[in-house]
Amino acid sequence: MPNILLIDDERAIRKTLGEILIYEGYKLDEAVDGEDGLKQFKEKTYDLVLCDIKMPKLDGMEFLEKARAINPDVPIVMISGHGTIETAVEAVKKGAYDYISKPPDLNRLLITIRNAMDKTQLVAETKVLKRKVSKVAEMIGESDPMVHIRATIDKVAPTDARVLVLGENGVGKELVARWIHEKSNRAASPIIEVNCAAIPSELIESELFGHEKGSFTSAVKQRIGKFEQANGGTLFLDEIGDMSLSAQAKVLRALQEGKITRVGGEKDINVDVRVIAATNKDLLKEVEEKNFRLDLYHRLSVIIVKVPSLNERKGDIPLLVDKFLSDICADYGITKKVITDDAIDALKEHNWTGNIRELRNVVERLIILSGKSINGEDVKNYVLPKI
Repeated sequence: MPNILLIDDERAIRKTLGEILIYEGYKLDEAVDGEDGLKQFKEKTYDLVLCDIKMPKLDGMEFLEKARAINPDVPIVMISGHGTIETAVEAVKKGAYDYISKPPDLNRLLITIRNAMDKTQLVAETKVLKRKVSKVAEMIGESDPMVHIRATIDKVAPTDARVLVLGENGVGKELVARWIHEKSNRAASPIIEVNCAAIPSELIESELFGHEKGSFTSAVKQRIGKFEQANGGTLFLDEIGDMSLSAQAKVLRALQEGKITRVGGEKDINVDVRVIAATNKDLLKEVEEKNFRLDLYHRLSVIIVKVPSLNERKGDIPLLVDKFLSDICADYGITKKVITDDAIDALKEHNWTGNIRELRNVVERLIILSGKSINGEDVKNYVLPKI
Protein backbone atom coordinates (compact mmCIF):
# COMPACT_ATOMS: atom_id res chain seq x y z
CA MET A 1 0.00 0.00 0.00
CA PRO A 2 1.65 3.31 -1.09
CA ASN A 3 2.50 5.70 1.74
CA ILE A 4 1.83 9.43 1.30
CA LEU A 5 2.96 12.34 3.47
CA LEU A 6 0.54 15.29 3.48
CA ILE A 7 2.02 18.58 4.74
CA ASP A 8 -0.40 21.49 5.24
CA ASP A 9 -1.00 23.96 8.07
CA GLU A 10 -4.75 24.10 7.32
CA ARG A 11 -6.57 21.43 9.32
CA ALA A 12 -9.57 21.45 6.98
CA ILE A 13 -7.39 20.69 3.95
CA ARG A 14 -5.66 17.85 5.78
CA LYS A 15 -9.01 16.40 6.85
CA THR A 16 -10.60 16.62 3.38
CA LEU A 17 -7.64 15.33 1.39
CA GLY A 18 -6.84 12.74 4.05
CA GLU A 19 -10.30 11.16 3.88
CA ILE A 20 -10.13 10.99 0.08
CA LEU A 21 -6.65 9.48 -0.04
CA ILE A 22 -7.45 6.87 2.59
CA TYR A 23 -10.64 5.99 0.71
CA GLU A 24 -8.52 5.53 -2.45
CA GLY A 25 -6.38 2.98 -0.62
CA TYR A 26 -3.34 5.05 0.35
CA LYS A 27 -1.65 5.07 3.74
CA LEU A 28 -1.36 8.61 5.04
CA ASP A 29 0.80 10.57 7.47
CA GLU A 30 0.05 14.21 8.20
CA ALA A 31 2.32 17.11 9.14
CA VAL A 32 1.16 20.52 10.39
CA ASP A 33 4.07 22.50 8.91
CA GLY A 34 7.24 22.12 6.88
CA GLU A 35 9.46 21.51 9.89
CA ASP A 36 7.23 18.69 11.13
CA GLY A 37 7.04 17.31 7.58
CA LEU A 38 10.82 17.31 7.15
CA LYS A 39 11.24 15.46 10.44
CA GLN A 40 8.82 12.73 9.33
CA PHE A 41 10.42 12.60 5.88
CA LYS A 42 13.81 11.88 7.49
CA GLU A 43 12.40 9.18 9.77
CA LYS A 44 10.17 7.29 7.32
CA THR A 45 10.12 6.25 3.70
CA TYR A 46 7.34 7.70 1.54
CA ASP A 47 6.16 7.01 -1.98
CA LEU A 48 4.89 10.56 -2.49
CA VAL A 49 4.62 13.91 -0.67
CA LEU A 50 1.83 16.49 -1.00
CA CYS A 51 3.16 19.79 0.32
CA ASP A 52 1.61 23.22 0.83
CA ILE A 53 3.80 26.23 -0.02
CA LYS A 54 2.79 28.93 2.48
CA MET A 55 3.46 27.49 5.95
CA PRO A 56 5.01 28.65 9.23
CA LYS A 57 8.51 27.60 10.45
CA LEU A 58 9.55 26.06 7.11
CA ASP A 59 7.71 26.90 3.90
CA GLY A 60 7.06 24.47 1.07
CA MET A 61 9.91 25.65 -1.16
CA GLU A 62 12.43 25.21 1.65
CA PHE A 63 11.00 21.77 2.42
CA LEU A 64 11.26 20.85 -1.27
CA GLU A 65 14.98 21.70 -1.41
CA LYS A 66 15.82 19.88 1.83
CA ALA A 67 13.73 16.81 0.97
CA ARG A 68 15.27 16.54 -2.51
CA ALA A 69 18.70 16.57 -0.89
CA ILE A 70 17.67 13.67 1.39
CA ASN A 71 15.94 11.50 -1.25
CA PRO A 72 15.54 12.88 -4.78
CA ASP A 73 13.58 9.81 -5.94
CA VAL A 74 10.43 10.63 -3.93
CA PRO A 75 7.99 12.71 -6.04
CA ILE A 76 6.79 15.90 -4.33
CA VAL A 77 3.57 17.59 -5.49
CA MET A 78 3.22 21.21 -4.38
CA ILE A 79 -0.25 22.59 -3.55
CA SER A 80 -1.08 26.22 -2.79
CA GLY A 81 -3.92 28.68 -2.68
CA HIS A 82 -1.62 31.63 -3.30
CA GLY A 83 0.08 30.33 -6.39
CA THR A 84 1.09 32.10 -9.56
CA ILE A 85 2.61 30.83 -12.77
CA GLU A 86 5.99 32.06 -11.54
CA THR A 87 5.61 30.04 -8.34
CA ALA A 88 4.66 26.92 -10.26
CA VAL A 89 7.66 27.29 -12.59
CA GLU A 90 10.01 27.85 -9.64
CA ALA A 91 8.67 24.74 -7.87
CA VAL A 92 9.18 22.54 -10.93
CA LYS A 93 12.68 23.96 -11.47
CA LYS A 94 13.55 23.01 -7.90
CA GLY A 95 12.46 19.44 -8.52
CA ALA A 96 8.73 19.29 -7.74
CA TYR A 97 6.88 16.60 -9.69
CA ASP A 98 3.87 18.86 -10.25
CA TYR A 99 2.04 21.95 -8.95
CA ILE A 100 -1.67 22.07 -8.10
CA SER A 101 -3.66 25.12 -7.04
CA LYS A 102 -6.12 25.17 -4.13
CA PRO A 103 -8.85 24.16 -3.94
CA PRO A 104 -7.51 21.15 -5.83
CA ASP A 105 -9.49 19.44 -8.56
CA LEU A 106 -9.79 15.98 -7.00
CA ASN A 107 -9.75 14.10 -10.30
CA ARG A 108 -6.60 15.90 -11.40
CA LEU A 109 -5.00 15.34 -7.99
CA LEU A 110 -5.67 11.59 -8.07
CA ILE A 111 -4.40 11.29 -11.64
CA THR A 112 -1.25 13.23 -10.69
CA ILE A 113 -0.68 10.91 -7.73
CA ARG A 114 -1.11 7.80 -9.88
CA ASN A 115 1.23 9.15 -12.57
CA ALA A 116 3.84 10.05 -9.96
CA MET A 117 3.63 6.53 -8.50
CA ASP A 118 4.03 5.03 -11.98
CA LYS A 119 7.06 7.22 -12.65
CA THR A 120 8.64 6.20 -9.35
CA GLN A 121 8.19 2.53 -10.24
CA LEU A 122 9.66 3.04 -13.71
CA VAL A 123 12.68 4.87 -12.26
CA ALA A 124 13.27 2.04 -9.79
CA GLU A 125 12.97 -0.61 -12.51
CA THR A 126 15.35 1.34 -14.77
CA LYS A 127 17.96 1.52 -12.02
CA VAL A 128 17.73 -2.24 -11.49
CA LEU A 129 18.13 -2.91 -15.21
CA LYS A 130 21.08 -0.52 -15.50
CA ARG A 131 22.84 -2.28 -12.64
CA LYS A 132 22.17 -5.67 -14.20
CA VAL A 133 23.68 -4.71 -17.55
CA SER A 134 26.53 -2.71 -16.06
CA LYS A 135 29.89 -4.40 -16.59
CA VAL A 136 31.51 -3.54 -13.27
CA ALA A 137 30.09 -2.57 -9.89
CA GLU A 138 30.99 0.85 -8.56
CA MET A 139 33.98 1.10 -6.22
CA ILE A 140 32.60 2.89 -3.16
CA GLY A 141 34.75 4.80 -0.67
CA GLU A 142 36.50 8.11 -0.10
CA SER A 143 38.95 6.99 2.59
CA ASP A 144 42.68 7.45 1.95
CA PRO A 145 43.26 3.73 1.18
CA MET A 146 40.47 3.70 -1.41
CA VAL A 147 41.68 6.92 -3.03
CA HIS A 148 45.15 5.35 -3.26
CA ILE A 149 43.78 2.13 -4.79
CA ARG A 150 41.82 4.02 -7.46
CA ALA A 151 44.93 6.07 -8.31
CA THR A 152 47.00 2.88 -8.56
CA ILE A 153 44.40 1.27 -10.85
CA ASP A 154 44.48 4.31 -13.14
CA LYS A 155 48.27 4.05 -13.43
CA VAL A 156 48.52 0.27 -13.77
CA ALA A 157 45.50 -0.54 -15.94
CA PRO A 158 46.82 0.78 -19.30
CA THR A 159 49.95 -1.40 -18.97
CA ASP A 160 50.24 -5.17 -19.23
CA ALA A 161 51.98 -5.47 -15.85
CA ARG A 162 50.90 -8.44 -13.76
CA VAL A 163 49.14 -7.50 -10.52
CA LEU A 164 48.87 -9.32 -7.21
CA VAL A 165 45.85 -8.23 -5.16
CA LEU A 166 46.09 -8.93 -1.43
CA GLY A 167 43.42 -8.70 1.25
CA GLU A 168 41.07 -10.53 3.57
CA ASN A 169 38.01 -12.43 2.36
CA GLY A 170 35.18 -10.13 1.35
CA VAL A 171 37.17 -6.90 0.89
CA GLY A 172 36.56 -6.68 -2.87
CA LYS A 173 39.70 -8.12 -4.49
CA GLU A 174 37.69 -9.30 -7.50
CA LEU A 175 36.28 -5.79 -7.96
CA VAL A 176 39.81 -4.36 -8.08
CA ALA A 177 40.77 -6.94 -10.72
CA ARG A 178 37.70 -6.16 -12.81
CA TRP A 179 38.38 -2.41 -12.70
CA ILE A 180 41.98 -2.98 -13.80
CA HIS A 181 40.66 -4.96 -16.76
CA GLU A 182 37.89 -2.44 -17.49
CA LYS A 183 40.37 0.45 -17.70
CA SER A 184 42.95 -1.53 -19.66
CA ASN A 185 43.56 -1.77 -23.40
CA ARG A 186 42.14 -5.30 -23.14
CA ALA A 187 38.68 -4.18 -22.00
CA ALA A 188 37.06 -5.26 -25.27
CA SER A 189 38.25 -8.83 -24.66
CA PRO A 190 37.02 -11.09 -21.84
CA ILE A 191 38.16 -11.28 -18.25
CA ILE A 192 38.10 -14.95 -17.21
CA GLU A 193 37.97 -15.82 -13.52
CA VAL A 194 39.33 -18.98 -11.92
CA ASN A 195 38.76 -19.67 -8.22
CA CYS A 196 41.77 -21.86 -7.46
CA ALA A 197 40.39 -22.82 -4.03
CA ALA A 198 37.15 -24.17 -5.48
CA ILE A 199 38.75 -26.56 -7.98
CA PRO A 200 40.19 -29.92 -6.80
CA SER A 201 43.97 -30.07 -7.20
CA GLU A 202 43.73 -32.98 -9.65
CA LEU A 203 41.50 -30.89 -11.96
CA ILE A 204 43.15 -27.47 -11.74
CA GLU A 205 45.58 -28.12 -14.61
CA SER A 206 42.74 -29.22 -16.89
CA GLU A 207 40.75 -26.15 -15.86
CA LEU A 208 43.62 -23.76 -16.60
CA PHE A 209 45.23 -25.34 -19.66
CA GLY A 210 42.51 -27.59 -21.07
CA HIS A 211 42.93 -31.24 -22.07
CA GLU A 212 42.87 -33.45 -25.10
CA LYS A 213 40.29 -36.16 -25.66
CA GLY A 214 41.30 -39.40 -23.95
CA SER A 215 44.05 -37.80 -21.84
CA PHE A 216 42.43 -39.29 -18.73
CA THR A 217 39.43 -41.48 -17.91
CA SER A 218 36.70 -38.81 -17.96
CA ALA A 219 38.22 -36.79 -20.83
CA VAL A 220 35.60 -37.80 -23.40
CA LYS A 221 36.20 -34.72 -25.54
CA GLN A 222 38.71 -31.93 -25.99
CA ARG A 223 38.45 -29.06 -23.48
CA ILE A 224 39.63 -25.47 -23.95
CA GLY A 225 41.24 -24.15 -20.75
CA LYS A 226 40.93 -20.75 -19.09
CA PHE A 227 44.23 -19.48 -20.51
CA GLU A 228 42.97 -19.99 -24.05
CA GLN A 229 39.55 -18.56 -23.21
CA ALA A 230 41.25 -15.41 -21.89
CA ASN A 231 43.49 -15.02 -24.93
CA GLY A 232 43.75 -11.31 -25.74
CA GLY A 233 42.13 -10.45 -22.41
CA THR A 234 42.71 -10.93 -18.69
CA LEU A 235 42.92 -14.05 -16.54
CA PHE A 236 41.99 -13.51 -12.89
CA LEU A 237 43.42 -16.21 -10.65
CA ASP A 238 41.53 -15.84 -7.38
CA GLU A 239 42.85 -17.54 -4.23
CA ILE A 240 46.07 -18.42 -6.02
CA GLY A 241 47.64 -19.36 -2.68
CA ASP A 242 45.61 -22.57 -2.84
CA MET A 243 46.99 -23.69 -6.21
CA SER A 244 48.92 -26.98 -6.31
CA LEU A 245 52.70 -26.88 -6.85
CA SER A 246 52.45 -28.81 -10.14
CA ALA A 247 49.93 -26.28 -11.50
CA GLN A 248 52.14 -23.43 -10.27
CA ALA A 249 55.01 -24.76 -12.37
CA LYS A 250 52.87 -24.73 -15.51
CA VAL A 251 51.51 -21.25 -14.75
CA LEU A 252 55.11 -20.05 -14.34
CA ARG A 253 55.99 -21.46 -17.78
CA ALA A 254 52.94 -19.80 -19.32
CA LEU A 255 53.99 -16.44 -17.84
CA GLN A 256 57.61 -16.83 -18.91
CA GLU A 257 57.07 -18.10 -22.44
CA GLY A 258 53.52 -17.10 -23.31
CA LYS A 259 52.80 -20.75 -24.15
CA ILE A 260 50.69 -23.52 -22.69
CA THR A 261 50.22 -27.23 -23.38
CA ARG A 262 46.90 -28.96 -22.85
CA VAL A 263 46.85 -31.95 -20.51
CA GLY A 264 47.60 -35.00 -22.64
CA GLY A 265 48.77 -32.84 -25.53
CA GLU A 266 52.16 -32.24 -27.08
CA LYS A 267 51.56 -29.07 -29.09
CA ASP A 268 52.51 -25.68 -27.63
CA ILE A 269 49.76 -23.09 -27.85
CA ASN A 270 50.65 -19.40 -27.83
CA VAL A 271 48.54 -17.27 -25.47
CA ASP A 272 48.45 -13.52 -24.96
CA VAL A 273 47.03 -13.13 -21.48
CA ARG A 274 47.39 -10.57 -18.73
CA VAL A 275 47.32 -12.31 -15.35
CA ILE A 276 45.90 -10.73 -12.21
CA ALA A 277 46.14 -12.89 -9.11
CA ALA A 278 44.55 -12.50 -5.68
CA THR A 279 44.90 -14.17 -2.33
CA ASN A 280 44.07 -13.74 1.35
CA LYS A 281 47.23 -15.63 2.31
CA ASP A 282 50.72 -14.40 3.14
CA LEU A 283 52.47 -15.81 0.07
CA LEU A 284 55.98 -15.22 1.41
CA LYS A 285 55.08 -17.29 4.43
CA GLU A 286 53.69 -19.94 2.08
CA VAL A 287 57.03 -19.84 0.24
CA GLU A 288 58.88 -20.49 3.52
CA GLU A 289 56.60 -23.45 4.18
CA LYS A 290 57.27 -24.83 0.67
CA ASN A 291 53.62 -24.38 -0.39
CA PHE A 292 54.27 -21.69 -2.99
CA ARG A 293 57.03 -21.12 -5.53
CA LEU A 294 59.18 -18.05 -4.94
CA ASP A 295 59.83 -17.59 -8.65
CA LEU A 296 56.09 -17.56 -9.35
CA TYR A 297 55.55 -15.05 -6.56
CA HIS A 298 58.05 -12.69 -8.18
CA ARG A 299 56.42 -13.19 -11.58
CA LEU A 300 52.98 -12.33 -10.23
CA SER A 301 53.91 -9.42 -7.95
CA VAL A 302 55.10 -6.82 -10.44
CA ILE A 303 52.47 -4.57 -8.88
CA ILE A 304 51.01 -5.32 -5.45
CA VAL A 305 47.63 -3.84 -4.46
CA LYS A 306 46.67 -4.24 -0.82
CA VAL A 307 42.91 -3.88 -0.32
CA PRO A 308 42.13 -2.68 3.23
CA SER A 309 39.69 -4.47 5.50
CA LEU A 310 36.43 -2.73 6.33
CA ASN A 311 37.69 -2.24 9.89
CA GLU A 312 40.52 -0.17 8.39
CA ARG A 313 38.14 2.08 6.46
CA LYS A 314 35.11 2.51 8.72
CA GLY A 315 34.67 6.06 7.48
CA ASP A 316 33.38 4.56 4.22
CA ILE A 317 30.56 2.67 5.98
CA PRO A 318 27.92 5.45 5.49
CA LEU A 319 28.63 5.53 1.74
CA LEU A 320 28.56 1.74 1.44
CA VAL A 321 25.34 1.46 3.46
CA ASP A 322 23.65 4.12 1.33
CA LYS A 323 24.66 2.28 -1.84
CA PHE A 324 23.44 -1.07 -0.53
CA LEU A 325 20.16 0.47 0.66
CA SER A 326 19.53 1.90 -2.81
CA ASP A 327 20.42 -1.29 -4.66
CA ILE A 328 18.67 -3.79 -2.40
CA CYS A 329 15.47 -1.75 -1.99
CA ALA A 330 15.35 -1.30 -5.77
CA ASP A 331 15.79 -5.05 -6.27
CA TYR A 332 12.91 -5.68 -3.85
CA GLY A 333 10.76 -3.06 -5.57
CA ILE A 334 10.34 -0.96 -2.43
CA THR A 335 11.09 2.66 -1.61
CA LYS A 336 14.57 3.20 -0.24
CA LYS A 337 14.55 2.96 3.53
CA VAL A 338 15.97 5.71 5.72
CA ILE A 339 18.74 4.83 8.17
CA THR A 340 19.26 6.96 11.27
CA ASP A 341 22.57 8.39 12.50
CA ASP A 342 22.57 6.20 15.60
CA ALA A 343 22.23 3.12 13.35
CA ILE A 344 25.24 4.23 11.29
CA ASP A 345 27.21 4.81 14.49
CA ALA A 346 26.30 1.31 15.70
CA LEU A 347 27.43 -0.22 12.41
CA LYS A 348 30.75 1.61 12.72
CA GLU A 349 31.29 0.00 16.12
CA HIS A 350 30.83 -3.52 14.76
CA ASN A 351 33.84 -5.78 14.10
CA TRP A 352 33.53 -6.60 10.39
CA THR A 353 35.29 -9.94 10.09
CA GLY A 354 33.44 -10.61 6.81
CA ASN A 355 34.20 -7.13 5.43
CA ILE A 356 32.12 -5.66 2.56
CA ARG A 357 30.33 -8.95 1.90
CA GLU A 358 29.20 -9.12 5.54
CA LEU A 359 28.09 -5.47 5.52
CA ARG A 360 25.91 -6.02 2.45
CA ASN A 361 24.29 -9.06 4.05
CA VAL A 362 23.65 -7.08 7.23
CA VAL A 363 22.04 -4.21 5.29
CA GLU A 364 19.79 -6.67 3.47
CA ARG A 365 18.82 -8.24 6.80
CA LEU A 366 18.00 -4.82 8.27
CA ILE A 367 15.88 -3.91 5.23
CA ILE A 368 13.85 -7.11 5.59
CA LEU A 369 13.39 -7.08 9.36
CA SER A 370 13.14 -3.39 10.24
CA GLY A 371 10.19 -1.02 9.89
CA LYS A 372 9.94 2.00 7.62
CA SER A 373 13.30 3.25 8.87
CA ILE A 374 16.38 1.55 10.30
CA ASN A 375 17.52 2.73 13.72
CA GLY A 376 20.13 1.84 16.30
CA GLU A 377 17.79 -0.56 18.06
CA ASP A 378 17.36 -2.51 14.82
CA VAL A 379 21.14 -2.83 14.51
CA LYS A 380 21.32 -4.04 18.10
CA ASN A 381 18.59 -6.63 17.54
CA TYR A 382 19.46 -7.91 14.06
CA VAL A 383 23.18 -7.41 13.40
CA LEU A 384 24.19 -9.57 16.34
CA PRO A 385 20.97 -11.43 17.14
CA LYS A 386 20.83 -13.42 20.34
CA ILE A 387 20.90 -17.17 19.75
